[in-house]
Amino acid sequence: MNPCKPIFAICTIVVILCLGVIVKPLFAETSEDNKTLRVFIFAGQSNMVGSDSKVKDIHRFPPFAGLEEPQSDVRFSYSIGRENKMESNGWVDLQPVNNVVGPELSFARKVSAAIDAPIAVIKCAAGGTHLGGDWNPEQPLGFKMYPLALQLIQDSLAKLDQQKIKYRIEGFMWHQGENDMFNAEYMDAYGSNLKKFLARWRKDLKTPDLRFYIGELCTKTIWGMDLRPRMYAISQGQKVVTTADPLAQYIPTSHVGVEIGGGVGLHYHYGTLGQLEHGDNYATAYLDTIGKQQAVVKPLKPWPYQKGESVKLFILAGHRNMEGERAFIQELGAIPGGMKLLQPDPTIAYRYSLGGGYKTSNSWEPLAPSGYYDTFGPELSFGQTLSQKLPGNIAIAKFTHSGTQIIDWTPAGSVAKTRNIYPDFVEFVRAAQQELTAKGQTVELQGIFYHVGENDMSFHPYRQQAAERLASLIAKSREDLQRPALKWYVSQQAPTDDERVNKVDVVTAISEIAAADDNLIHLKDLAIPKQEKKLVITTAGIVKLGELIAEGYLGNR
Repeated sequence: MNPCKPIFAICTIVVILCLGVIVKPLFAETSEDNKTLRVFIFAGQSNMVGSDSKVKDIHRFPPFAGLEEPQSDVRFSYSIGRENKMESNGWVDLQPVNNVVGPELSFARKVSAAIDAPIAVIKCAAGGTHLGGDWNPEQPLGFKMYPLALQLIQDSLAKLDQQKIKYRIEGFMWHQGENDMFNAEYMDAYGSNLKKFLARWRKDLKTPDLRFYIGELCTKTIWGMDLRPRMYAISQGQKVVTTADPLAQYIPTSHVGVEIGGGVGLHYHYGTLGQLEHGDNYATAYLDTIGKQQAVVKPLKPWPYQKGESVKLFILAGHRNMEGERAFIQELGAIPGGMKLLQPDPTIAYRYSLGGGYKTSNSWEPLAPSGYYDTFGPELSFGQTLSQKLPGNIAIAKFTHSGTQIIDWTPAGSVAKTRNIYPDFVEFVRAAQQELTAKGQTVELQGIFYHVGENDMSFHPYRQQAAERLASLIAKSREDLQRPALKWYVSQQAPTDDERVNKVDVVTAISEIAAADDNLIHLKDLAIPKQEKKLVITTAGIVKLGELIAEGYLGNR
């Protein structure tokens, strides 16, 4: 297996040393057998194929550099596609197929780096296929994917037997469901069909304890807004199964990157970055299962504030760019002053909840990069700017979910109840204040700094309701936090520029609600460097965004 390119490997080592990270295993590995080949099955439809991703773009994402090359230490057997199938016809080195990026690439590298045992991947995937029909083990229809996948797996394992290679089937990664939501019968029966699907695989493969990892649908798109009730129905079916089956796990993916296309921009495939992170999610879940996932501990010692001192608390909140979806720590070295942002700042206490709880701090940490894919948000430059210009003590608490739309932050929420994060957000703010108070500080809540939802700008109904929904969020938060004069600083980048949505002047709409609210400061016309893709700001822009938000606060105190 080819490792990362040397420059990125060296940079990662430097970053770890700079952050003073303490790494330790969560649990002992459940099996000490490091000789037996561990076989993983990847199956599903287009987002398992890797549709709309490009191998040539992998180099743009530093944490995943080098994955365009074959991984010679990982065996790979596959049948991919519908009418025109691409097939390995036996075992080959793991590598991209048809110039697209499947989640197996990043999965394999991460797992191989964490365990000593050899691994292999068997993949069968085809876009536009149904669990209710194509993948139905009892009565396969259409492209008859279940018998095809079963035959592929059996043939691949038979070749291992012929070579006298000892193996065990270790896990089954499944990402599918988008097509079932367009068939009322399949949508309503998704949970029961999935339960039968898992049971049949365990029976046919003679693996009663086979673990399944069920990937969440791609909800960070137009479909995540327009087809929200249907996607929610599929997710509920998946969760019924993963809740009842102790060997099945629901894998969140709504927080991963989504490629931005032309026009209004958002479609229903992850794209290159999303696929790389998609595979990382499966690897994280598997390694956690066997006790090999590592916990990163960044203690804040000593506590930076004297007992009885006042602390100014800043709440950062938002979606893709507040989370820092495309800002990578490896790129900070190319930005003036960027390396300084890598250094933990022990004078600023920092706590966070990212991706709707996908990654959270266990306690207060020194302000430092905290993203789950070597990413960071505007909090670094925000904190640095404030500490240089604002007297007194500073603490930052950040609550984000890059996969949300504004409706998910409103008190009313939507039909997709599990996507409503308003209660968690309010509780997060309360907890941050209470924890500081318990440590003997006097808390001065300076405000909530919210970056307007990017995805909403590309879908006409959501763009039209953005200002109204934002107003309801602000009003209810003040009520629930018992702070009627709580300041909100709402930053807004230029929205999607396309004739299909440009008739909705969302900037003016938000300006109007700000004009009627003395405690709502609208930070617009931000001088952010032009982003590489629509909506999503990259490394230099995220650094600049943090500075601009801080300056907006300092200029409106």
